[in-house]
Amino acid sequence: MKRDTTERGATRRARPHRKRWMKAASAVAGVTVCLATASVGHAVNEARHAAPSAGDPTPAAGDAWTSRDAAAYWTPDRMAGAAPAGSDTPAEPAAGPSTPSTRSAAPKGTAAAARAGRTARHFDGIPSVGVLFSVDGDAEAHHCTASVVHSPHGNLILTAGHCNPGTRAAFVPQYRSGASSQPYGVWAIERTFAYPGRGTSGAGADLDFAFATVASGEDGDTLEEVTGGNTLSPTPGYTNDVTVIGYPNVRNDPEDRAVRCATHTGRLSGTHELRMECGGFYGGTSGSPWLSDFDEDSGTGRVIGVIGGINGGGPKGPDADRISYSPYFGTKILSLYARAAEK
Repeated sequence: MKRDTTERGATRRARPHRKRWMKAASAVAGVTVCLATASVGHAVNEARHAAPSAGDPTPAAGDAWTSRDAAAYWTPDRMAGAAPAGSDTPAEPAAGPSTPSTRSAAPKGTAAAARAGRTARHFDGIPSVGVLFSVDGDAEAHHCTASVVHSPHGNLILTAGHCNPGTRAAFVPQYRSGASSQPYGVWAIERTFAYPGRGTSGAGADLDFAFATVASGEDGDTLEEVTGGNTLSPTPGYTNDVTVIGYPNVRNDPEDRAVRCATHTGRLSGTHELRMECGGFYGGTSGSPWLSDFDEDSGTGRVIGVIGGINGGGPKGPDADRISYSPYFGTKILSLYARAAEK
């Protein structure tokens, strides 16, 4: 198995650069926070009218669940053996426990590279994007992608609403398959924030996004201090240039590495959602950030969408990996961000 040679010290040396980025990002994020705070009362009250628990975080996995515990539990062997659950697997999944509503994957044998159009390329990833690992019953799962979002406490990640982290959940930034240790650590997920009306069909598909807070690192650092973060921004319109980064799970992509694609967005006909075309975004990429103004030096940008929405983020059938959807980021996600960013 490939051994990761990145040392913790390398992360520390990069940190001053990250902190300079955070100061610059704070000025931009301030506008977003103001917008979110201004609309939070209306948005949360409206959601509570539909479901009393709206805006409340899910229960923590347990008082003892720390990032040290997460790192001890999610060993290289457990990560390697994490089996995708439910429909976020090939078209004919093995029997066993399932996770509802995750993105459908392309049938076995589909060759994205053989089709016309853009195809995502494998690369080593970036610190602000990583993999969600969780345990739901007996199913250990690497089932979704998440990204770090700039926040006042530096502890917030963003994913698709249908990517319920489950118990003993962890976020692994810039995940390296087979590594003896992860370059940016393993971070325990504490609480998740999502609208109870979210779904992957009908009006609920427009709410298919969620935030989660993560515990401090083993040495007390916040996640954002270590990885940097992307700035949450309202979707500026249906037509955008974006860089999309995600992690297909190994059942769908044997390389088990990050993929990225620079592409364009448009409107998904008949909906209030975005669509983009680029092959290679198989099951496991739900929650992948759509980054505008992506900066190669800092490895961050403005996140204006995530793979999610109708059908969990794409069509069913042979185009499942080639066409992806995203909810439109408006007042609803800004309100949810304001709620999550308080924690």
